[in-house]
Amino acid sequence: MASSPSRSRAAPRRSPRPAPRPVPGRAAGTTALDRPLLAPFAAVFGVLVAAEDLVLGYLLWEPDRHWHWYVVGAVLLAAWAAAGAAMVWLGRGRGWLVLAGASVLPLLLLLGLLVLFGVLGGGSAMVWAVVLLIGPVGCLTLAVRRPIREWTRPARATRSPQRDRRRAASR
Repeated sequence: MASSPSRSRAAPRRSPRPAPRPVPGRAAGTTALDRPLLAPFAAVFGVLVAAEDLVLGYLLWEPDRHWHWYVVGAVLLAAWAAAGAAMVWLGRGRGWLVLAGASVLPLLLLLGLLVLFGVLGGGSAMVWAVVLLIGPVGCLTLAVRRPIREWTRPARATRSPQRDRRRAASR
């Protein structure tokens, strides 16, 4: 006598909704252990850019001790770089853009100084301009790397199941 199989030969019934796909990037409950290795270095270079901006602002402020527009601009650039460094450190959305933007303007200004000192023949001043380029170049290089961009990717909105049900019912 043949025994009947305990399982049905019919395919198992599946839900009409597709299975949720994992979103690449970081999840909502990530910790500091999930932070990419480059994030602390990018944040440190962001703080270095902020410090360089403050030093350049101090050098502009020191001769006459008045708050001119260029001194305020240097302080605002420093605050921008510090905010970008904090956003990358914490993994906030679009933090890499803030940090990259905060390093581009000091980079362009220092390149302009480098060209000016090169034309004027300033030996030690040109060397210091090259040394000061380390901060913005390192910051920009690290801020645009893929691990930093993925770490600071904004959280994607997910729809609630009730909203999907309403939309399906209205069709």
